[in-house]
Amino acid sequence: MLHVKVDRSEGVPLHDQVAAEIRHAIAAGEASPGERLPPAKDLAAVLGVNTNTVLRALRILRDEGLLDFRRGRGVTVAGSVPEGAVIEKVRELLEFARFHGYRSEDVVEIVQSLS
Repeated sequence: MLHVKVDRSEGVPLHDQVAAEIRHAIAAGEASPGERLPPAKDLAAVLGVNTNTVLRALRILRDEGLLDFRRGRGVTVAGSVPEGAVIEKVRELLEFARFHGYRSEDVVEIVQSLS
């Protein structure tokens, strides 16, 4: 479970990258509600980051309602990210782009150039 990765060359803070990767894993069904996550120190070791970086990411996700912290039980997945919400935003983007004369291929090219 959780194929989390970080890119130190990216301009996004590491804790935000870790949170985004875990959020994506939950949305993709890699982590289901009730499932326990590996301990923060284990995740940190695998990622090559400080444990506090992982803990900060986990707290962000707890505040979003995606994770639950329980003494003695560790960190468990509390909810799921609606993958449909991301798909809906992409549809809105494509509709907006079409309205302004862009094709889907143009949007993909723009997104790739920003990545």
